[in-house]
Amino acid sequence: MSSTTLSCKNLWRIFGDDTESLLANHANPSPQVLIERGLIGAVQDATFDVQTGEIFIIMGLSGSGKSTLVRCVSRLIAPTAGEVVFQGQDLLKISEKELIQIRRHKMGMVFQHFALLPHLTVLGNVAFPLEIQGIDRASREQRAREVIELVGLEGREQYYPRELSGGQQQRVGIARSLAVEPDIWFLDEPFSALDPLIRREMQDEFLRLQNVLKKTIVFITHDFDEAIRLADRIAIMQDGRIIQIGTPEQLVLHPATDYVAEFTRDIPRAKVLSAQSIMTAIQGDESGDNPINQNTKIEELAPQVVNSKSPVAVVDDAKNIVGRLEPQRVIDVLVNRSADS
Repeated sequence: MSSTTLSCKNLWRIFGDDTESLLANHANPSPQVLIERGLIGAVQDATFDVQTGEIFIIMGLSGSGKSTLVRCVSRLIAPTAGEVVFQGQDLLKISEKELIQIRRHKMGMVFQHFALLPHLTVLGNVAFPLEIQGIDRASREQRAREVIELVGLEGREQYYPRELSGGQQQRVGIARSLAVEPDIWFLDEPFSALDPLIRREMQDEFLRLQNVLKKTIVFITHDFDEAIRLADRIAIMQDGRIIQIGTPEQLVLHPATDYVAEFTRDIPRAKVLSAQSIMTAIQGDESGDNPINQNTKIEELAPQVVNSKSPVAVVDDAKNIVGRLEPQRVIDVLVNRSADS
């Protein structure tokens, strides 16, 4: 059973004057009320949980409030109201000293702009947060070398940021955030400034690292292709509010609003849908050669099923047969016909 690392409840960040009295008189003020008072509701009544070890992606268009939300959650800015419970502690109620210690020892952060220190080498940049913790030089450099190797920059320890490519600089930023061995990792559009090919490479690297480290991750992006590739679950924001949370598959198959439907409209279903979503459930015992796991994406299983002369068995993680997959159903998804019709 999964545990919850981070829990946000009724979180607000309102910019303007006398915001506390507004929330005291209006538990959930409407956008019209905010406009009438000349206030900006950057984050409005956000509630969500992040499970231990999951990649939780918050996405939306520019101005939707996603970056403000992650800064509230990490307490880089103070929320107007609500709760942010991290490992059982409400971050809005602890002292500044306690908050600093949590940030230094339990949180890792990576942002779109790498913010590397130009006068420090790769080794110095990665070791810097450990130096802030007061760790001795030998120990911090040993840890820094370990994460530098982990992100594929071994041999470049003495390079300066100006001597690195954009992708390499971002790897340094990732290594620096991992040096403190954080319990939760915040990434705000970390790859959006990179060229498409480098961005894809960094996504691959990110997934490889997560497969090794199993971190709890809150990841911000405006790119739905990136979100469905990386996410366990996605929260979609619009005008400061979270309007739907679900797996990529749930968002594609069951959009809660027209806005979500528009977001997902052009996504190739084969990348998102799994065997489970289009199989025919069966009762009783059936057998088959080369069965397919129910969580396998259509894009991956298509060659096997389409070239089969008969339905292919679908199994759960315990190898029990739970359904069968017809070649025509897979073909329908590949040509982007509705998979849930």
